[in-house]
Amino acid sequence: MSEGAEPVPFEVYRAGVYLHGTKADLAVGDLVMPGRESNFEGGRVMNHVYLTETLDAATWGAELSAGEGPGRIYVVEPTGDIEDDPNVTDKRYPGNPTRSYRSRDPLRVVAELTGWTGHPPERVQAMRDGLAALQREGRAQIDD
Repeated sequence: MSEGAEPVPFEVYRAGVYLHGTKADLAVGDLVMPGRESNFEGGRVMNHVYLTETLDAATWGAELSAGEGPGRIYVVEPTGDIEDDPNVTDKRYPGNPTRSYRSRDPLRVVAELTGWTGHPPERVQAMRDGLAALQREGRAQIDD
């Protein structure tokens, strides 16, 4: 992946490296904990935390999450077991090509990834519009 290039779907960022996209301002050593309000569904407390091996999925998390301020991507390490994220695995894509996972255990922030390039604004808006339509239709269920 070249610097400044839009992230490529399904492309692993670096082997063995997990990423978490959010708007939360975190520091190295902080824990991303389950039991907090969803970044994508207001009022819903999440049982899991989510992580990915692809910059594309982490970028979507950073761009679409709730909150003020810029999107951020963190390099994280799981403190417990992880499993495939059922929200994308086999529902939208056969297998797990997005390399998206979840855990009931915290994720420890190892570093903040800087210098990443987001999706074009029109793609972000199209994704937001699509998610809003799913919410209006009652089809925006998170399997948590």
